[in-house]
Amino acid sequence: MPTRIFDILDHILENNPRDDAFAFKKNGNWKKISTEKYVELANLVSLGLLGMGFRKGDRIASVSINNRPEWNFVDMGMSQIGVVHVPMYPTISRRDYQYIFKEAGIKLIFISDEMLYRKIHPIISEADKIKDIYTFDRITGVNNWYEIVKLGRGKKNKLREKLKEIKQSIKPEDFTTLLYTSGTTGFPKGVMLSHRNIISNVLTSSKLHPLGTKHKVLSFLPLCHIFERTSNYQFQYSGIGIYYAESLRTIPENLCETKADGFTTVPRLLEKVYQAILTRRSHSKGVKKIILDWSLQVAGNYPLNHKLKASYKLKRKIAGILVFRKLRKAFGGKVRFIGCGGASLQTSVEKVLWAAGIPVFQGYGLTETSPLITLNHYPLEKSCIGTVGTVINGVQVKIAGDGEILCKGPNVMLGYFKNAELTKEVFDESGWFHTGDIGKFHNGNFLKISGRKKELFKTSYGKYVAPQLIENRLKESEFIEQLMVIGEGEKFAGAIISPNFTMLNKWLETIHKIKIPDRKKLIKLPQVIARFEEEITKCNQSLGMSEQIKQFILVSDEWSVHTSELSPTLKLRRHFILEKYKKLINNIYNPVKKNRD
Repeated sequence: MPTRIFDILDHILENNPRDDAFAFKKNGNWKKISTEKYVELANLVSLGLLGMGFRKGDRIASVSINNRPEWNFVDMGMSQIGVVHVPMYPTISRRDYQYIFKEAGIKLIFISDEMLYRKIHPIISEADKIKDIYTFDRITGVNNWYEIVKLGRGKKNKLREKLKEIKQSIKPEDFTTLLYTSGTTGFPKGVMLSHRNIISNVLTSSKLHPLGTKHKVLSFLPLCHIFERTSNYQFQYSGIGIYYAESLRTIPENLCETKADGFTTVPRLLEKVYQAILTRRSHSKGVKKIILDWSLQVAGNYPLNHKLKASYKLKRKIAGILVFRKLRKAFGGKVRFIGCGGASLQTSVEKVLWAAGIPVFQGYGLTETSPLITLNHYPLEKSCIGTVGTVINGVQVKIAGDGEILCKGPNVMLGYFKNAELTKEVFDESGWFHTGDIGKFHNGNFLKISGRKKELFKTSYGKYVAPQLIENRLKESEFIEQLMVIGEGEKFAGAIISPNFTMLNKWLETIHKIKIPDRKKLIKLPQVIARFEEEITKCNQSLGMSEQIKQFILVSDEWSVHTSELSPTLKLRRHFILEKYKKLINNIYNPVKKNRD
C-alpha cells in the first residue's frame, strides 16, 4: 500500500501496467506512453536532478499551459529525491510570479512552451536563486527537460544506490509540495502538503467511483490545481488511462475521440453545457420546442435522493430517446463518472445531467485539505443532489456555532509556508482546521455549503446575505454569464451582471429584430434592461426579503482569468471586481441627482 506519492510508481508497475498510462495528441494523432516508460523516465529525472546537485528540501517550480505527460515525469522525479515541487498557474500576474520565486527560493523551473517562456523568462532573470530554465517543448537555445533524462541515464550506475537510499529515507509526513492559492486579495498563500496528506486522499477516493483498469479519463483542469493533481494520482493508482485534452476549447472533440469513461471538472464548464441547452430551447419552435420543454421538465423533477419511481423511469427513458441521447453523445457516449468540485454546482444542472444518464458527483474541499473532505459517490444512497456529499473515511467534520465548517484528518496541511502566524489563525487549540466556509448537514449526513465566511455580508438593517447562493440561482438564467452580488453595509442587495452576449444578441435579433455589435450600447437598450428585470424578479420570488436583488448593473465586459475578474480556478475575485466597478456601484447606492435648468 503506497504511503508516499512516488510509491504509486511501483504499485502500478506491479499491479496495473498498461500501454496507455498517459496519452496526448500530437499532429492530429493520439500518442501513448506505457507504464514502463513512465516509471523509467521518472527514475531518470530523479537521477538527472541528483547529478545536477539537487538535494532533499530544494524547491523546483513548473508552469504549464496544458496538462501533459512530461509534468508527471518531472513531478515524480522530484518526489523520489525529496525535492519540493512548486507547480504554478500560467495565468497569474507578474507580481505573483516574482513573489513566489522569491519566497519559495525556487532554484530551477520547468516551462511548457515558447509562448510561456517568453512571458516568464524576463521575470526569472530578476530572481537570484533560479539556476536555469528547462522547457517541455523544444526551443532553440533553451535547455530541454530531456537533457536531464540523458544526464540521468549517464549517471545511472553511479547514482542508482544513492537514489535508493534517498527514497528509503523519505517519510510519509515529509513536506513534498508547495501550492500557492490564487487568493482574492494580497499575495498568494503557500500551502505545505506532505506525502501523507495527498496519499490519504488518493487511497480513500479510489474506492468511491466505478472506474478501474479497463477505463480511461480525460484530463483538462490544470495539474497545478490540487483537485486535478490528486485526481491524477488517484487515476494512476487505480490503473486508469489518462488522456490529456489539447485545450479547454477541444474538450468536446477530445471526449468524443477518446470515448472517455470519466473526468473531473469545475461547475462552470457543466453550466455552459446547460446554457447551451437553454439556448437551443429558446430557438426551437413547434413540436421540437414542446418536446424539449417536456424533457427539461422531466429533468427538473429528478429526485434529489435518486429514488426513481416506475412512472418517472418511463418518462426519463422517453426523454432520453427524444432529447438526452444527444447530450450523452456530446460527452463521448461512455461517461460513467464526473467528479465536480471547486465551487457549488447549480442543482438544475445536476438534475439535467443525472436525468440524461450522465452521473456527476459533487465533492468539497480546499487546497489545505489535499483537497477532499466530502464527496457524493456510489452506491447512490451515499449521494444527494444539491449537496457536496458525505464525509470521507478517516476525516472528521463538525459545524461551529457560527456555521463554519471545521475539519480534522490526515488530509489537513502541514501549515502555511513561512507564515506561522497565519497557520495559527486557522487551527484552534483542539487542532481543528477552520475552512472559512459556511455549511450545514442535510438529513444528518450530507453537507451543504452556503458560501465563504468572509464573503457573507451584512446589510445596514443587520441582515446577513450569502452571495454565492443567490449567484448560483441567477446563473441558471440563459442570459447571465457571470455576476456578483453586492451590498455590504447598504440598505439592500444589488448585483453586477456580465451578460451572456451570445444569447443576448440572438434573442434581440430573433425577438426584436435588433442587431447592435456595440456592447456598451446594447446593455443600455430598454428591451435588454426589461429582460434582465424579468430574470431578477423570477429569482427574487424564491429568496427572502433581505436576499432579494433590488438594483443591478449590466457591464459590457466578459469576465475571465485573463482580465482578472476570475481566479485561475474560475472563482470571482470579489475585491478586484468591487474596485473595478466602484463608480458604477456607488451610483446604485448613492445616485447622483441631475440638476434641473
